[in-house]
Amino acid sequence: YRLNRDYTNVLMRILRDGMAQGEVRPDLSIALVRDLIFGGIEHHVAPFLARRGELDVERVAEQLTDLVMPSAWIAPTGRGAEAMLTLTNVQIMYDRAIEAVRDISLQVGEGQIVALLGSNGAGKTTLLKAISNVLYPEDGEVLHGEITLDGVDLRRLPADEIVRRGVIHVPEGRRLFPLMTVEENLSMGGFLRDRGELAAGLDRVYALFPRLKERRRYVAGYLSGGEQQMIAIGRALVAGPKLLMLDEPSLGLAPQIIDLIMETVVALNRDQGIAILLVEQNAALALQVAH
Repeated sequence: YRLNRDYTNVLMRILRDGMAQGEVRPDLSIALVRDLIFGGIEHHVAPFLARRGELDVERVAEQLTDLVMPSAWIAPTGRGAEAMLTLTNVQIMYDRAIEAVRDISLQVGEGQIVALLGSNGAGKTTLLKAISNVLYPEDGEVLHGEITLDGVDLRRLPADEIVRRGVIHVPEGRRLFPLMTVEENLSMGGFLRDRGELAAGLDRVYALFPRLKERRRYVAGYLSGGEQQMIAIGRALVAGPKLLMLDEPSLGLAPQIIDLIMETVVALNRDQGIAILLVEQNAALALQVAH
């Protein structure tokens, strides 16, 4: 009882401070408390007591959440959505010598925004490349585990077929064709679409990013970093994604542009139902938009 009471007092303060600073989302607080119980105060005692049944982690977490905020504050999360993308115990190696990813599992449900967090070099980009099946140019390989989309094994499909199935990857660093115009870059996203679909896709992108329409004849390599990120996202949208994977979309951008990009991500998910797997080093930013 004393241990539960001590956790309640300390963790309530942590949660209140975090939410006051905009760093803790109410709908993530139960998971956060659970993690704090196992990884925070007296971490060597809590797991032991939990195993013995003397510390009910789930009950403490739920009680804390209810005490810290009324249930009306908790936003709907979409966690009940049917899984679209599923990774199970994935291990990735380079040259069969360097382990980049070990035993990673995650799910992205229909209509969800899922954030994949980690420091530089943690293997986030490698994981997205594995989903897109484009590890081979760097001698990368998924040695163990499963990567499925709607039950189909993506490891057995070529990259272009994965795109046809609606998994679209916006790579880190944007990866534009710098000597081509804005519209030519956007049109590259429609190489699997017919002319009508391509034209409709361009119209949607220009409606979303009016600045790109104004600069559609400009050479892409001469535009600002924020405008180039708009092109990269726009190119992906022309392809007609049902799952959009964004790799560090805020990297190197001004705060005002970051806000615009994140607002766009939320709007795409809300208005078009596009599921999003968001890779970010900026945890506070990612958790603001993730479900």
